[in-house]
Amino acid sequence: MNELSALCGFDDDLATQITATSNRIRGFLTQIHPALERVLGPHLDHRAVVDLLHRYPSPVALRAAGETRIANRLVKLAPRLGPRLATEIVRALGEQTVVVPGTSAAGVVPPKLGEQLAILRRQRDEIALEVERLLEAHPLYQVRTSMPGVGVRTAARLITELSGKDFASAGHLAAYAGLAPVTRRSGSSIRGEHSSRRGNKTLKRSLYLSAFAALGDPTSRAYYERQKAQGKRHNQALIALARRRCDVLFAMMRDGTLYQEPVVNAA
Repeated sequence: MNELSALCGFDDDLATQITATSNRIRGFLTQIHPALERVLGPHLDHRAVVDLLHRYPSPVALRAAGETRIANRLVKLAPRLGPRLATEIVRALGEQTVVVPGTSAAGVVPPKLGEQLAILRRQRDEIALEVERLLEAHPLYQVRTSMPGVGVRTAARLITELSGKDFASAGHLAAYAGLAPVTRRSGSSIRGEHSSRRGNKTLKRSLYLSAFAALGDPTSRAYYERQKAQGKRHNQALIALARRRCDVLFAMMRDGTLYQEPVVNAA
């Protein structure tokens, strides 16, 4: 368990460094070419974009390459995204004709940051493989990963954060994770239910991200949409979904059973 906890902690550190490096790339692009940043920024988690910036690190280099070369470079790692993104890049390049001071550094900064980003992501992939190797020996690994939205990293966090702990009910599990809603009061007034600021923050974040990942599952998506229809914002609806998933997770861990899709009556 100590080994798994150490690996999870290192994985968290790598994730933080990846976010910081991505933000530095976006910040640099914003300084020299805001339109280009709007196009490339949201896709910096894709290897194809990092590779593109390494090959054509500046607006000048991208403009000289042209749409065809940009597309050909992108499709190697992003077959479906490549052609559309190449068109958006060329369009963004045409929106700015003024050369901003500092643009000359674009030939140095993005490639270096891109290299760092690639190394960090490769290290994180390697850590994930090692974590999975350790998890395969755990008796509840298959149980937890059978739930939509629970991958290797979430399963690892569920094991490290819940190991040795028993909960009387799903409500107790939700409270420990900081997902049980609390009612805020001010004097005699009640301000409604809000997410708790207490609980295990690491576990709460893992369950929140897991709920987000589960939105591709029809049952989870339907519950999320119902919460939105009731007036909840995106984050509130996700917290509600994560809380609901605590009920299912608790039953799965208690009984040692795999996730089962709820049966919907046809009547």
